[in-house]
Amino acid sequence: MAASVGVRGGETVTKKDIVMKVSNETNVAQIDVKKVVQKALDAIVESLERGDTVELRNFGVFKVKSRRGRVGRNPRTGQEVQVPEKKVVVFKPGLILKSKVK
Repeated sequence: MAASVGVRGGETVTKKDIVMKVSNETNVAQIDVKKVVQKALDAIVESLERGDTVELRNFGVFKVKSRRGRVGRNPRTGQEVQVPEKKVVVFKPGLILKSKVK
């Protein structure tokens, strides 16, 4: 996995990198790992679409929150623009993840 090579970090890790790492460490075919990873991600997305909270112990919590509408400003013209309310996904890292990233 190329992203784990750097000492400083900051590289981008892709789904393919994760699939390759899991495949190499478990001796499971990449195509099978890819299917499992994709199904896990699909399940998370489906839960969030329903408005559910997704809690992955020791990793973190995904939630859908509503962001209130507001009055914004067009930077080019300076004209006020109404920004509508919208829903956003937020992530709160778990304790173990927080401690490992520090």
